[in-house]
Amino acid sequence: MILKTAYRTHTCNELNLSNVGETVKLSGFVDTTRDHGGLLFIDLRDHYGITQCVVKQTDAVFCEAEKLRLETVIAITGTVIKRDAETINPKMVTGNIEVSIDKLEILSAPQGELPLQVRDNECDVKFPEDTRLTYRYLDLRKKKSHSNIILRSNIIAYIRQQMIEQGFLEIQTPILTASSPEGARDYLVPSRIHHGKFYALPQAPQQFKQLLMVAGFDRYFQIAPCFRDEDARADRSPGEFYQLDIEMSFASQEDVFSTIEPVIYNTFTKFAPDDFTVTDYPFPRITYANSMLHYGCDKPDMRNPLIIEDLTDIFKNSNFTAFKNNIENGDQVRGINVPNCSAQPRSFFDKLDKWAKDLGLPGLGYITRISGTEYKGPIVKFLTETNLTKITEICKMNDGDVVFFVCHKDVNNVAHQLRTHLGKELNLTDETAYKFCWVVDFPMFEYDEETKQIIFSHNPFSMPQGGLDALNTQNPLDIKAYQYDIVCNGIELSSGAIRNHVPEIMYKAFEIAGHDKAFVDDKFRGMIKAFKYGAPPHGGCAPGIDRMVMLLAQTENIREVIAFPFNQKAQDLMMGAPAEVSDEQLKELHISVLPKLIKE
Repeated sequence: MILKTAYRTHTCNELNLSNVGETVKLSGFVDTTRDHGGLLFIDLRDHYGITQCVVKQTDAVFCEAEKLRLETVIAITGTVIKRDAETINPKMVTGNIEVSIDKLEILSAPQGELPLQVRDNECDVKFPEDTRLTYRYLDLRKKKSHSNIILRSNIIAYIRQQMIEQGFLEIQTPILTASSPEGARDYLVPSRIHHGKFYALPQAPQQFKQLLMVAGFDRYFQIAPCFRDEDARADRSPGEFYQLDIEMSFASQEDVFSTIEPVIYNTFTKFAPDDFTVTDYPFPRITYANSMLHYGCDKPDMRNPLIIEDLTDIFKNSNFTAFKNNIENGDQVRGINVPNCSAQPRSFFDKLDKWAKDLGLPGLGYITRISGTEYKGPIVKFLTETNLTKITEICKMNDGDVVFFVCHKDVNNVAHQLRTHLGKELNLTDETAYKFCWVVDFPMFEYDEETKQIIFSHNPFSMPQGGLDALNTQNPLDIKAYQYDIVCNGIELSSGAIRNHVPEIMYKAFEIAGHDKAFVDDKFRGMIKAFKYGAPPHGGCAPGIDRMVMLLAQTENIREVIAFPFNQKAQDLMMGAPAEVSDEQLKELHISVLPKLIKE
């Protein structure tokens, strides 16, 4: 495609041998200059690629060209010529040709030294993230940063195409809405017209997309902006993020799965590196309880084949007092079997023990199955033959295998960290795969140790399994919900649920969580009122766009795939946000800023 404008006849990745002899005009940034005596070479870069341009010392523009600084924006007019055989660059799309410059025009020149280096090379200086974000427009000129944003755009376009092909309507929902207690802190926007009242930026389009189902729109989607006042993490951007928000009427949990799985699979298959594999659908289903037990978390990394097993009862009846006494005080024991680990040198086990101590553990117990009923290890002498037999059966030990043990009150978290560490140290985690799974059957409620109350554990708008009967007759902590997460490589891509569309069930669910009918009517007035006029069963999910792109771009930091992200302190260093505003603006809003309260 020729993007011809007043400043160019071709882009910088477009010219080839078929253009030899043509007079062309190119515009872009000066990527590099190389002075070869009587010849000056300029690599001209635009959004599309690079073209090598050449100026002879005898040319009229030579004096001007040799003064060019890197990143100067220029337009050149010249003749396309074929490169000599020895100067052909097969790594460049335009590597067979170069442009002999006849005319050069400086469109814009940098003033002073660049605050960060733009050109990618082997000696590239790693600038601090805050510097990169302050000058993000320069950072985005770099090849990797630039390609990440292009990848993001292509992924979104492909997802949008797939959703439309499945009969989904793209509908935009409000950005200014009412504050509601949905789990994270709201960003509040004061109203100038309505004194003392505030809008909130939506944490997600949750209520609106459900109201669209009530309105009779059968299938909705949106590449939705969401706003949450949260702390930053490597896989979470503070402030705002985007998600593929979907909702379906007359749909079961399996209907949602079978709809979104092809979209996820096709997207990852299309944009994954050539040597990567992608889990075929239907994706594995893992219950929340089994995920916590066997993987130590609700975001299992399925690339790692190691499995965690509960061995608390075995050690409760053993002679290993270090574990036995801790069990009496509420600790639990988990074991991880590592196949053929006995072949590792002693230094591996010593290093692993040091890792455990650095984590705050007293050390790391383990046993090795030598052959048959022969075992060795630092704690074997404390275990009976019955203990060893049961450990072997539960952990599926073969000759040469090693089982590592952890005993802790927060045993799931510690076992998860050990599993992850072992997977990486022993190269067991497949780094060339995108492995997906669903985590299902989340508990509807959980007990909050701080407030000593039962609270919602996941999403207050989810349908409890068993409906109103379950809420009336079962222990709330035993009730499961039609809630699910989709996980890829240990990263949660999406939460979702079949929604609670029946007012009586919603009132009862909130009553169990300590909220009366008036609370529901006040905080969720639009949705609860709508449900009273008839609502179809519905459900959906919302895979995170930023996280999907992060995985496909093979970067560990989500900020690398967002054009203009906040830093870890939720600041936009480039634009200077958040910032103070004038007294006049505050006066218009009837707002005054109080001195910051200092907590002692």
